[in-house]
Amino acid sequence: MGAQQKTHRVLDSGGRGEALRAADRGAEPMAANPEPESPSACDRLMEEVCERENLKQALKRVKANKGAPGVDGMTVQALPAYLREHWPSIRATLLNGTYKPQPVRRVEIPKPDGGGVRKLGIPSALDRFVQQAVLQVLQRQWDPTFSDSSYGFRPGRSAHQAVGRAQGYIQAGYRWVVDLDLEKFFERVSHDILMGRVAKRVGDRRVLKLIRCFLTAGVLENGLVGATDEGTPQGGPLSPLLSNLMLADLDRELERRGLRFVRYADDSNVYVRSERAGQRVMAGLKGFLTGRLKLKVNEAKSAVARPHTRKFLGFTFSNREQAKRRIVPKALARFKDRIRELTQRTRGISADQMIGTLQRYLTGWRGYFGYCETPGVLRKLDEWIRRRMRCFFWKQWKHSPARFQELTARGVSRNLAAQTVGSPHGVWRLSCSPALSIALSNRYFRSLGLPSVGS
Repeated sequence: MGAQQKTHRVLDSGGRGEALRAADRGAEPMAANPEPESPSACDRLMEEVCERENLKQALKRVKANKGAPGVDGMTVQALPAYLREHWPSIRATLLNGTYKPQPVRRVEIPKPDGGGVRKLGIPSALDRFVQQAVLQVLQRQWDPTFSDSSYGFRPGRSAHQAVGRAQGYIQAGYRWVVDLDLEKFFERVSHDILMGRVAKRVGDRRVLKLIRCFLTAGVLENGLVGATDEGTPQGGPLSPLLSNLMLADLDRELERRGLRFVRYADDSNVYVRSERAGQRVMAGLKGFLTGRLKLKVNEAKSAVARPHTRKFLGFTFSNREQAKRRIVPKALARFKDRIRELTQRTRGISADQMIGTLQRYLTGWRGYFGYCETPGVLRKLDEWIRRRMRCFFWKQWKHSPARFQELTARGVSRNLAAQTVGSPHGVWRLSCSPALSIALSNRYFRSLGLPSVGS
């Protein structure tokens, strides 16, 4: 029997729970703020969390997500073996409500826009597994109750859909946006308010206690464990779902007011027809967020403005009758900075290794930003990347004899090759010369596996 099969057999210890049997019969998802008809069924949520199929799926997801070790140093790769040995006792602590999560490990990563750092809390591999198992059960129940205008971290929904929805509002004549940015949202969520929202949907006290323990597990930073009195640390599987639950109140308030909005996690845009209406909405929402949810609007990053002057999930929109999706300038600048890093000759790697790294980065970047509607911008990026690659090869060939030999071997006439090798121009100017365009053609780069971002 393979290691994975053994793990699944251990996870199955204790038999199939009643909660999963109820789900197998097609139990309806819970509505928002439900009044439970059967308290006994609601009180057995932890059994559903510990069901074999749910655990198998959670382990598979955690392994696929990989991620760095937590405070105990255990890797995701080591998790299955640990579960084979310890799962019966872990399961017992979950079922009797005594499971104790470890503190999360603090990691700071630079924000993409260069505006400081984002603080992540990395749970242990075991805690990630337990969180994932809880997430899968709660998400099935909660997600159908969330707003249709909420797109972040939800099954079957994406950032592209959110951007497309925003574009639709602009096209429909709502050409002012109330761009709301919540100040340090994930770090400042009130545990009491959040747990109050959770308690309206969860009747199993063990699950409530477990979620509270995850929120208050503490943070290991600079060798010391500090208390966490507020916030939902980014980095754990449960954090996105809890943030959506917290901001469901904001969604309902916007819907109650009949406003057109799009929300992706803590990034909310409301679309209105006039600046005056936008200012009125902004003032009302600030009061609601502060008074109801104890959250603060970031004044520096929030505004009532024309959509083409703002960014949303890496995109902006053209200021024309037909609003086209455009990539924000900062995202293009970050892209070029990254390409410069990857194509540096001083990296000490071969051309094949460089192409492999570029292939992974460009494929991912194109998968997201290829959603723009400015093909000319993408074509120019392709041209720029190929020029960078020609510079790399030219420098790699180093000396005039080698350069002459490489050019002629790749179909360049001896006369043109000699002129190019003897040119006084710098490498960037030569990168678009006829000789290098022939020797290192677009077709040649495609044959090496270099992806295009424009197609």
